Amino acid sequence: MTATTTSMTDLVTDRRTDTEAGDTGAAGNAGAARDAGSGANGTGSVELRVGEDWFTVCEVSALTPGRGVAALLPDGRQAAVFLDRSGRPYAVSNQDPFTGAYVLSRGLLGSAPGTGPFVASPLLKQRFDLATGRCLDDDDVAVRAYGTRIRAGEPAALTA
Repeated sequence: MTATTTSMTDLVTDRRTDTEAGDTGAAGNAGAARDAGSGANGTGSVELRVGEDWFTVCEVSALTPGRGVAALLPDGRQAAVFLDRSGRPYAVSNQDPFTGAYVLSRGLLGSAPGTGPFVASPLLKQRFDLATGRCLDDDDVAVRAYGTRIRAGEPAALTA
């Protein structure tokens, strides 16, 4: 499969992070563009920023808010993709840096005062900020955070 690219007019939600250069997880959000009728109600496609391109993971309707799914990316990495209860997508590396196991997609979502949404590893319970990838329990550890967006309209065509 190859990644698809779209214009800003196709966006419903656009969260961009700047961790493409490495796996440090240091990232920032660039805001969101919203379009009524998409996102939280289950329409559109969830896309992840991989390198310079956007990669379609699945339809929003395939995700359950508060639960994760694992996605195999074109570069061979795995991402844990989540939809929070308000319909915003997030994606971080699926590999737990403390154990090496690919399990973060099976973790529990939560939030705490002073933090955004996080995923708790199902193994050792360390928490990772979904927007930045930063470990909330160990300042020296982070996972890669991916930019995400929901593309409105027809599902993107995937080519082999």
